[in-house]
Amino acid sequence: MSDKLTRRDFLKGISATAVIAGLGSLTACSSGNEVPEATTAAAGTTAAAETTAAATQAAGAAIYTPGTYTAGADGISSKVTVTMTFDETSITDVKIDAAGETPSIGGVAAEDLQKALMDAQSAEFDGVSGATITSDAVKKAAANCIAQAKGEAVAATGDLIPTGSDEDWLGEEPIVDDADVKETVDTDILIVGAGNAGMMAAVYAAKQGLNFRVIEQNAVVQDTRHWYGAINSSAAKAAGSSVDKKKLLSEISRYASGKCDQRVVNVWMNESAAMHDFVAGILENEPYNWKCDFTAGEEARWPDSDENTTFVFPEQEHNYRASESEYGMQRNEVFLEVIQKEGYDVDFKTALVKLEKDETGRVTGVIAQRTESGDLVRYNAKQGVLLACGGYPGNPYMMQQLDPLGTSVTTACSFSPADKGYGIRAAVWAGAHLDAESAPMLFDRGLVAPGVDSGYVESPSSFGGKAFPGTVRQYNPGTQPFLKVNRHGVRFANESSPYNDIVYAAAHQPGHVYAQIMDANYMDDIKRFHTIGCSAQSRNIPGYVDKQLEQYGEEGEGLIFKADTIEELADKLGFKDDDKKNFLATVERYNELYDKQEDEDFGKMKVRLSAIKTAPFYGCWLGASLLTTEQGISINEKTQALDDENNVIPGLYIGGDMSGSFFANNYPCLMAGIACGRTLTFAMKSIKVMAGIEE
Repeated sequence: MSDKLTRRDFLKGISATAVIAGLGSLTACSSGNEVPEATTAAAGTTAAAETTAAATQAAGAAIYTPGTYTAGADGISSKVTVTMTFDETSITDVKIDAAGETPSIGGVAAEDLQKALMDAQSAEFDGVSGATITSDAVKKAAANCIAQAKGEAVAATGDLIPTGSDEDWLGEEPIVDDADVKETVDTDILIVGAGNAGMMAAVYAAKQGLNFRVIEQNAVVQDTRHWYGAINSSAAKAAGSSVDKKKLLSEISRYASGKCDQRVVNVWMNESAAMHDFVAGILENEPYNWKCDFTAGEEARWPDSDENTTFVFPEQEHNYRASESEYGMQRNEVFLEVIQKEGYDVDFKTALVKLEKDETGRVTGVIAQRTESGDLVRYNAKQGVLLACGGYPGNPYMMQQLDPLGTSVTTACSFSPADKGYGIRAAVWAGAHLDAESAPMLFDRGLVAPGVDSGYVESPSSFGGKAFPGTVRQYNPGTQPFLKVNRHGVRFANESSPYNDIVYAAAHQPGHVYAQIMDANYMDDIKRFHTIGCSAQSRNIPGYVDKQLEQYGEEGEGLIFKADTIEELADKLGFKDDDKKNFLATVERYNELYDKQEDEDFGKMKVRLSAIKTAPFYGCWLGASLLTTEQGISINEKTQALDDENNVIPGLYIGGDMSGSFFANNYPCLMAGIACGRTLTFAMKSIKVMAGIEE
């Protein structure tokens, strides 16, 4: 008997939990992953079968085994569970549990989806606009329930990829029997993932007339990160702005403690201008006519001060505001439209299983799986494979084992739930080297209730049974350098810092969380603080902070507290006994420092000090919000994957958040857009190298 693990084997033991290989990231792929309940696996029901069922139902014949059946599928941020009750001829009741979904998107769609499913008496019904991922999850789970009620065999989709475990995030590479491969596709270049890197690579390849294919697990292109950093582009020259590359290279290397490859960093600095010009050539012309919002100079500079605390060299940031376009599209959607006009497309609902290599060690293509049918497909790529599959923030196994510190200070997530690191795992299985140092994107905006600790909590409906406790993706004003104290009411750090510094400092505090305090003059303070990067939204968007205070305040989600006295605020924040006394003394001391215009305790620059004297007073508890991870597969300056001996793995190229050699320790968050700028630049570079059109 063969020792190989095949799909037929899984069909025999279908009670095992099955998960499709995720391709996702905020900069790559989102989730279509499914985690079945008990004896359930994902299943699609064909239109023909649905039509037959409807006809039989109309005739009054028994088509279902009466009972209640349950199935689950991954939605936008959690597993969506559908429970359906049947009599012999109809669906009599539907319950959808989408409690873990984003409240404003998938959460509000559940009631409408429940009604649509009941009305349709079928898994074929119209989804809810704006909640595509949740709608698809409900459809998949409903089809599964219907198949169970009919007594049909349920196709095992995505059954080839081990999920990992608390002890072993990597797992073992699946072995595929050639007899199970139903289709073979030949191409020159294969791009895995239709996110920022994948779609940039695709649109560049299309404009060059190359022979390529793109595979994407989901039914749509993935979220666009619109802000990207580029150096001395045409937009910068038009604005009269320039960056000293030598200083910037030194600063990036210092941020990474020298653990980056400066040759790789130079690729971004030297070639990002050409990347921007290519993007601008599409977006700024017919039929899109978008306008680039360019940020540099004083707006992007840390405030000058006689205290000489400037320590970063922010690069130039570019942003195309899709919401202002008459098309209302995102950049990745535009790129899809462009490649379709050029005669190409994306193979959607097609998930990565594993890489394939020949006897010389060259990567020759991948085994993929159609997520609806479960059929395996071999993609042969003559010139190379670009993996652009995202980081691993949505994978608790990888987070806890690869970044225990980042995990321990995080209270909320703003990542794509499908960022499970499966592309990284496939590359490591093929012999690639994973950077040794974690580098998470942590934003000091993880709003939580009093008494909530940082770190994972049990969440049975989430992947790995764990999730971060916060319900707010990012509370932007959390970045503002107001007074911050620990649970004992004591100040513990200089609050004027890059986004992740305060959350790392909180690793030494009880619960790894801290409270932020401000008074009625918060907007005057925020304008004076002049924070940069995305935190500038708090000072640049009229009414932005007021809206957040209302949304998350006591009349909203109950996470931000307002009081007429400091004593009342202390009580609302949960300070008691000595901790309350400490808090009141800390506020008094902070006011003294403000009056002196000198922070004698932690050295905060005076422009970043604020008084806490004018009612009403505001307070909230914060930890980190995890956006993504930047610990990736080591690459060289041609974006080629490297093995443990730093030798090139022929045929394998890495892009986006799953690429390494650039960041270590953490993301340099004050260099706004640097990660996405690198992503777009290196995607273009990969295609040039594979196609032999390198300048």
